[in-house]
Amino acid sequence: MSHLCSCPCAVGAVVAAPVLLGAAGFTAAGIAAGSLAAQAMSVAAVANGGGVAAGSVVAVLQSAGAAGVSGAASAAVGAAAGLVNLIV
Repeated sequence: MSHLCSCPCAVGAVVAAPVLLGAAGFTAAGIAAGSLAAQAMSVAAVANGGGVAAGSVVAVLQSAGAAGVSGAASAAVGAAAGLVNLIV
C-alpha cells in the first residue's frame, strides 16, 4: 500500500511544475533577467563554450516554461516525483 502514498506527491508535482518553472524564471516570454533560470543559463553557456546546448536541462526547462508543460512532460514529472517518493 505504500505505492498509494506516492500518488498525492506525483499529482502535486504535475500541478506545481508550471508554477515552479515560472517562479524560477522559465517564462513564456523567455528567461527572466536576474532569475535562477538566468543564472542557470549563464552557467550552461559558459560550460558549453558560449551557447546553451539543445536538449540540455536549461533548454528543456525553457521549452516547458515557454510552451507550458505538455502531457508527456507532466507524466514524466509525476513519474519522477512518485519514484523519488518511493525511494525516500
